[in-house]
Amino acid sequence: MMRHLLSGADLDAATATEILDTAAEMATVAGREVKKLPALRGRTVVNLFYEDSTRTRISFEAAAKRLSADVINFSAKGSSVAKGESLKDTALTLQAMGADAVVVRHPASGAPHRLADWVDGSVVNAGDGTHEHPTQALLDAYTMRSRLGRLAGLSVAVVGDVLHSRVARSNVLLLSTLGAKVTLVGPPTLIPVDIASALAPGTDVSYDLDSVLPHSDVVMMLRVQRERMNDSYFPSAREYARRYGLDGPRMRRLPEHAIVMHPGPMNRGMEITPEVADSPRSTIVEQVANGVSVRMAVLYLLLGGNNR
Repeated sequence: MMRHLLSGADLDAATATEILDTAAEMATVAGREVKKLPALRGRTVVNLFYEDSTRTRISFEAAAKRLSADVINFSAKGSSVAKGESLKDTALTLQAMGADAVVVRHPASGAPHRLADWVDGSVVNAGDGTHEHPTQALLDAYTMRSRLGRLAGLSVAVVGDVLHSRVARSNVLLLSTLGAKVTLVGPPTLIPVDIASALAPGTDVSYDLDSVLPHSDVVMMLRVQRERMNDSYFPSAREYARRYGLDGPRMRRLPEHAIVMHPGPMNRGMEITPEVADSPRSTIVEQVANGVSVRMAVLYLLLGGNNR
């Protein structure tokens, strides 16, 4: 197992499969009366979040606590960061406190890579700017494998705001490594030129959602990140929903076995309708539950796996 998890590109097929298999073992803990393992007792995990987050922060906190680690939650709001403290100085403070792992979310792409140069412990990228979010890709892959029984050979459509999506980038890298076929779908303004070939050869691009749906095993809807948009990328929310939103009629064009995913939070009525989000095909709630198991596996393998 590697020392850090910074990018989907860090994972070869064997390492990614080991994480998914370990996550399957960790998932059994959720069914126990006492949902804890002593694997990381005496280890300290710091959640270093410079951006607002609900699912990811709580998921990492739950994962670390279920492994009996000591957890320190750090939020930029109300900290010395508000007084101008740099990421490096914060890192040196965490280093002095003996952090064994730092889970970092930061608005600047590449921040976790810099942090990894400044601390002795492991660094896990929990989302950096518009760059990557590797543990989200792992929990998505775990969900697909749990529902469909395999990853190799699956056709996965990633739909929406690819331009601003770190989830999309990590998923393309990981799913391609694990043998799935990925197609990026969205308006031309939200799919960067040459992104498919730059991330993974063989990744396709389509601007027509309706033509892709009948051939997809998985449809992953991305949130339209309006908070990151300084320009007008599409005429209106209504027009976006008409062209690229997943509603009931579109869902019924999918193969019978196909599933619908979304990393959350959702813009209901824009990229996905309530009918689809709450349907049996939807894995959105499962993804949240699976995120804890996957992040338990990542922390265990980074901090405790070599001591098994």
